[in-house]
Amino acid sequence: MTSHPESDSIGIGVLARFVGTVLLLSLVSFGSPSRSAAQTFKVIHTFTNGADGGYPYAGLAIDGKGNLYGTANQGGNWNATCPPMNEGCGTVFQLTPSKSGWDFQTIYAFQGGLDDGQGPYGRVTIGPDGGLYGTTIDGGNANCPSGCGMVFGLKEPTTCSTAGCPWKENILYAFQGDTDGFYPIGDVTFDPSGNIYGTTTQGGVDGPGTIYELRPSNGKWTENILYNFTGQYPDGGNPYSGVILDKAGNIYSTTLAGGINDGGIVSELTRSGSGWKENILYAFQGSNAGIFPIAGLLLTASGALVGGTEADGANDGGTVYSLTPSNGKWNFAVLNGLAGIGGGCGPWASLIMDAAGSLYGTTQGYPPAGDYGYVFKLSRAGNSWKETILHRFSGGPDGSVPYSTLVFDSAGNLYGTTNLGGSGYGVVFEITP
Repeated sequence: MTSHPESDSIGIGVLARFVGTVLLLSLVSFGSPSRSAAQTFKVIHTFTNGADGGYPYAGLAIDGKGNLYGTANQGGNWNATCPPMNEGCGTVFQLTPSKSGWDFQTIYAFQGGLDDGQGPYGRVTIGPDGGLYGTTIDGGNANCPSGCGMVFGLKEPTTCSTAGCPWKENILYAFQGDTDGFYPIGDVTFDPSGNIYGTTTQGGVDGPGTIYELRPSNGKWTENILYNFTGQYPDGGNPYSGVILDKAGNIYSTTLAGGINDGGIVSELTRSGSGWKENILYAFQGSNAGIFPIAGLLLTASGALVGGTEADGANDGGTVYSLTPSNGKWNFAVLNGLAGIGGGCGPWASLIMDAAGSLYGTTQGYPPAGDYGYVFKLSRAGNSWKETILHRFSGGPDGSVPYSTLVFDSAGNLYGTTNLGGSGYGVVFEITP
């Protein structure tokens, strides 16, 4: 195995640099977004970077009881030194609805080093067994400067002698920093058989990341690399989000780089014999179509894919786009050019859809230009999509820079996170219709 220099690590510094930088419609009109007066915004937790964690990059998962689960990139156990920031190794947390509001609990604090992970960037996924599953970008072994990252599972303890017992962690796979991939950032996804799928931002045969599968067998998990990105035209490179699967088992993903002019791609993997074949659905080149599709994908009931780009677009705030299958091809359309103040301020995370077919998401913003991000809704209006801003963040107590995917509860309330703001370490918020 090779050792990787610190400059190769896609950690906080690289992510911050990228911050600065249904459904097919053939005709899309753009206009100024409206603001909603009916929404009520509330912060339900402000992170301190102490035992609760700090910097919750990803959004939340919600279970059938309305409990919220998420990850914080730092904080937790400060006795566990995790470079480069040395401010704790990150946490997994739970928010439980109660009569007084919400009860917060840290259910796991990462330890880093060779025996545990550090620095989760992705959300947790609720598995078929009710456990929580996710990734950390670092930790796990010494082949990368701070470890090469891992896939973990957490299970709630069946017996607990004290209040607030931590959940039990199981390391499913620790990346070795070579052809098996390293530095996983996105969420993980289960198929109906209980296998796990995800991406690494780096590693593989050619270097700029992989799509992997983990299969359980006799209490252990075995990795299988399904695809090695090359980063060379026309292929993509450096996938930041996870993957999604359709009913046929095809796998869809986005990459930050590669394609045409290094603008990123949307790709599909289909089975071919005993392996997998890549089909590039769209390569981004900038301008009104957008560029840098960091966000993951939403698969609609009609079979269309919906995603977002981080930069460019008609209003310089990134875009929301769709890809619709038709006669063996995929038709691309821009649904909306989001309102932006500075370049590189569009969606970082996947969008969600309500029962009426409206789309919801967040923009990360660009604080140097006074844009701290916002929560938006896109609703169909004839042959266009109307953007409504549900909440624009101020950079103060309400939060700043939401990289978050949103989730609905059964009452239609929206929940998400901001990476900054609050007391400086991010918040969890609720938007009530």
